[in-house]
Amino acid sequence: MLTPALSATKPDPQDLLAWYDRHRRDLPWRAKPGEAANPYRVWLSEIMLQQTTVAAVKPFYLNFLDRFPTVEALAEAPAESVMQAWAGLGYYSRARNLHACAKAVVDKHGGLFPATEAELLKLPGIGAYTAAAVAAIAFNERAAAVDGNVERVMSRVFMVEEPLPKAKPLIRALTEDLVPGDRPGDFAQAVMDLGATICTPKRPACALCPWMRPCQARAAGLQEAFPKKQKKEAGQLRKGAAFVVLRADDTILLRTRPPTGLLGGMAEPPTSDWEPHYEPSRAVLDAPIEARWQRLPGTVRHVFTHFPLELTVLFAKVPRGTPAPDDMRWTPRQKLHEEALPGAMKKVLAHALGDLPGLKASAGNKAPAKAES
Repeated sequence: MLTPALSATKPDPQDLLAWYDRHRRDLPWRAKPGEAANPYRVWLSEIMLQQTTVAAVKPFYLNFLDRFPTVEALAEAPAESVMQAWAGLGYYSRARNLHACAKAVVDKHGGLFPATEAELLKLPGIGAYTAAAVAAIAFNERAAAVDGNVERVMSRVFMVEEPLPKAKPLIRALTEDLVPGDRPGDFAQAVMDLGATICTPKRPACALCPWMRPCQARAAGLQEAFPKKQKKEAGQLRKGAAFVVLRADDTILLRTRPPTGLLGGMAEPPTSDWEPHYEPSRAVLDAPIEARWQRLPGTVRHVFTHFPLELTVLFAKVPRGTPAPDDMRWTPRQKLHEEALPGAMKKVLAHALGDLPGLKASAGNKAPAKAES
């Protein structure tokens, strides 16, 4: 038996497709009308767009594609090169999974992406949304790709009272019910475009919407009240210390984080553990080498997905020839931009060394309400 939302008057997918044909966004990963989509480019863009805005992704996508133009090139690249190319986009587990997925496509599928949602789901780092999006857009399979934009559109059109994330199964069912047999890939992109340009979180342009008439939330004057969301509890603040060491030959001490976990495989100046009750006055005890440490004024703050972080920065200068501790290395200051430094660590280095080329905290950290993991 259908729920009231499912049994309500449905919007017409063809109205949306007609709107899309006139107003579709020109995006670097999107095939032109009449062209076949490139599965590698579709997949790459969908991974990059998770928790990150289109505006932030565009330059990263173009640079990444220039560096790794095919899935074979990505699969053959060293992990360090992939992480460095990803640096600044945030959510670094995506880069590790991206590399693993490329290797699986080459090793197990001869460099060709599987053409079905079910087979795509078996690849590393591909979840329900990405599998549906790639299947629909790249292979024209009738699949429902439900991202944040789609959730917002569907929750308004059908006035879904259940809050997210509990409403996800219902919204997926609503979307699946609308996917047309013809042009499912265009339909997936059309709903995303509608949410991104018309059915926006605030002040949606309902008068321009092709689904204005069947939209239940608009009819009730409650469009901005949807989607309803459960209130999130803020994570507990963690504190720590970061140690920036400048050697006399103008090199900086860095290390690589463990391959798994938060910021896995990324580069950083050495830090202490991050704990709720870390005492900055004792930070020098965690220093990686003996030196005359200077505690810099202020702190560096960064917000991760599940918690905010506050780092006290200590700075020291050491003589030329000072050896790096085990598992650490000296990197020339002018080559810091070649390291896979996440946004939080770029902030630390900028706090100690001032603005450096390529060390701006990137737009990848401007994803709504979230940062890196």
